[in-house]
Amino acid sequence: MVRGGRSGGGIEGKRRGGAFRHESEHDSMAMVTNFCKNGSSGGAVSGCSSNGDLRNCQRHQWSFFNPSMAISSVLSSWGIFLLLAFLQMFVPVCPIGVNYGTTGDNLPSPKEVAQFLKENTIIDRIKIFDMNTDIIKAFADTGIYVTVTVPNGDIPSLTDSGKAGKWVQEKIKPYYPDTKIRYIAVGNEILHWGTPDIIDNLVSAMKTLHGALVKAGIKDIKVTTPHSLGILLSSDPPSSGAFRPGWDEAIIKPMLEFLNETQSGFMVNPYPYFGYSPGNDSFALFRPNPGFVDPETGKEYDNMFDGLMDAIYTAMKKLGFPDVPIVVGETGWPSLGEPWLTWVNVDNAKSYNGGMIKKSNSKIGTPLMPGKNFEIYIFALFNENQKPGSLAERNFGLFRPDFTEVYDIGVVNGSAPKRRSHGPAASPSKSPKSENSGGGSGDSNSDSGRSQSKSTDEKSPPGSSSTVSGSSDAYGGRAAMASVAGAAAVVVVASSLIWQLSMI
Repeated sequence: MVRGGRSGGGIEGKRRGGAFRHESEHDSMAMVTNFCKNGSSGGAVSGCSSNGDLRNCQRHQWSFFNPSMAISSVLSSWGIFLLLAFLQMFVPVCPIGVNYGTTGDNLPSPKEVAQFLKENTIIDRIKIFDMNTDIIKAFADTGIYVTVTVPNGDIPSLTDSGKAGKWVQEKIKPYYPDTKIRYIAVGNEILHWGTPDIIDNLVSAMKTLHGALVKAGIKDIKVTTPHSLGILLSSDPPSSGAFRPGWDEAIIKPMLEFLNETQSGFMVNPYPYFGYSPGNDSFALFRPNPGFVDPETGKEYDNMFDGLMDAIYTAMKKLGFPDVPIVVGETGWPSLGEPWLTWVNVDNAKSYNGGMIKKSNSKIGTPLMPGKNFEIYIFALFNENQKPGSLAERNFGLFRPDFTEVYDIGVVNGSAPKRRSHGPAASPSKSPKSENSGGGSGDSNSDSGRSQSKSTDEKSPPGSSSTVSGSSDAYGGRAAMASVAGAAAVVVVASSLIWQLSMI
């Protein structure tokens, strides 16, 4: 959706500076995080974005692998093969997602996209803004999770159990389980943009749709709905986080109760980009800054993302549901915009989205949620040349339509095409063929997606911003962290084995 003009309010509009703490709780975690970023388990230090990071990465990586490297010259070829076989069996799963929109006339086919993501990137999940059957079918047997979106206008009808059951039989059953559908998002930012009729039926539709899934024998697809942070009454400081009166008890509390019962996630769309101001650039972009201390909790914050997540967490806790996982449904930063948007450039986009990748791969969490893993969906996969609104709105993509990277944040595994020229290519400023927003083509006339929201300050409640911590449910983020731990353990075992072989 076009979010230009949405002032972040609260934390976003006031804080100065910004930094990301590149900490590592364990040597093995640092090694595996580098594996996720660089496609190798040691030696490569290109993922370290500062001198401090470089020293830290070198210390973790080389000290961890020195025993094996020192003796590699005396190992038999089968011994090295054995080590590689062990590593391949336990490749870490890095929960990194993207929003896949299709509002462009120069984009590759869904089949090409699915193959590219599977073979050339570490992206393991996508979110689409409709029920595009071409996309859903294209991702069958790829192992990549897919989140689909119910069009906003379909929500009232899904409160009827018969219609919800028919919807599941027609929209989900033909593609499941070949396509790993992870979430069904019921609408998009309904509380912010929906009509009263849609808002009033939202929670009921979510419950009925979940019941239809269970009745159809589908128990591992979760039902949720994305929110803008317009649902917050306040976010500054994070300890003041609270949902807006009227929405809090009547809608959000029963929604959280449902999400808690079904072990689904509370999905929120964070955009520090829309809260940018010249005085808080570093704070928004994970760059070094003095930070601030929340006077109520004494917790120190050095980036906007953490502050917003903790505001959401605090608001959820006040309603009695602090343990519902928070999922980052959308977040991003454009790489190209109008000349007066001086903060819209490749360096800033790389800094922000690179910070998101590190958040996704780490288990650092936030000051109020330490140790949490984050399920994050970056906006967006491609630059989309037919998005309505500003030039910046058409240039949120990590990739150009020819699959070359706009900038490198470590999501490519090394086999993707490389662009010869430097800098981002401007997506043509074409007029959209229609005002239908949907975030993509497909078999629905979804009004979900970023392009539905025209640039309207007055519709953006004060204090609006977004963020979400994404501890995933059991078959997602927790499995990823288990895989990370397993990979580290296998590296230790394999290194020890090769050391012993060399002594023979």
